[in-house]
Amino acid sequence: MSSDSFAQEIDEGHDGAEAHSHESDAPRAMNVRPILIDTDPGQDDAIAILLALASPELEVTAITSVAGNVPQPLVTENSLGLLALAGREDVPVYRGCERPLLRDLVTAEYVHGPTGVDGAVLPPASVGVRSTHGVDHIIDACLEAPDASVTLCPIGPLTNIGMAIAKEPSIVGKIREIVWMGGAFDEAGNTTAVAEFNAYVDPHAAHIVFTSGIPLTIFPLDVTHKALMLPHHVEALASYGTPIAEAAAGMIRYYEIYDVDKYDLPGAPLHDPCVIGYLVDPSLFRGSSHHVRIDTTNEETIGNTYVEDSAGEPNATIITDVDAERFFTLVVERIGEM
Repeated sequence: MSSDSFAQEIDEGHDGAEAHSHESDAPRAMNVRPILIDTDPGQDDAIAILLALASPELEVTAITSVAGNVPQPLVTENSLGLLALAGREDVPVYRGCERPLLRDLVTAEYVHGPTGVDGAVLPPASVGVRSTHGVDHIIDACLEAPDASVTLCPIGPLTNIGMAIAKEPSIVGKIREIVWMGGAFDEAGNTTAVAEFNAYVDPHAAHIVFTSGIPLTIFPLDVTHKALMLPHHVEALASYGTPIAEAAAGMIRYYEIYDVDKYDLPGAPLHDPCVIGYLVDPSLFRGSSHHVRIDTTNEETIGNTYVEDSAGEPNATIITDVDAERFFTLVVERIGEM
């Protein structure tokens, strides 16, 4: 499928929300889009962070950490270590929530290893975490920004984002778009039969985000399981021979073991970097707008994200397809050349 058709379907399907985003982009095509990354590293989070830092189209204004793949403080330590690896310790890190809003924390060391970034040893950070809580930083950053200008990139459970909206609802009008990796629709869940990990860990926070009215773009398993980083992609990345490229390749080699074994896949689905790839080049992806809901009550189906268009106007764009080869060319070249 051509790049034009990928971009066109997103534009047509996103209703007013994405149209607003593209209108904003048009006059500032050469300008940088500031983003705030909310994350629970996680090897795929690490690749997403590195890709964002390597992309001149984006400015990472801050990283807020959230318990998910591994607990606090590991997610915060990993965020600091990744910035040290990239030589970007100018980017501030804010430690966010320790647990979901209403549920006990579920983690995924069985996928990511005990550190969350097994496969690489990150350098020690020379700067520490900022004193402001991650939720408060999200609120402060939004309140200080012009209307409809803040892009939030949650690539873990939505605890920090949901808490920020609940604590200070006036930030809603400041947010241009939330681009989230999470959920599963036609694809089966990866944590329960119906629930994807990020949605399952904090479905109540996801409900707050889904019902906030903020323009929302979702990267579910439906698309991320098509974004497979195959062995030749990993070898191409490692061939750059830099400390960053070798660390990234090492993390991917460790991370792919679980999914290759569980799903009999030929490579690792790099879920979280899809969020960054979309912000760099939306033509890589295709999706359509729907009214999305999440189960927060039934223990057998909690965390299930589903479409119920009869329940209301579209509240999200669900991304369902990716030009995988172009996407991984972007990932390999950008991180390899850091």
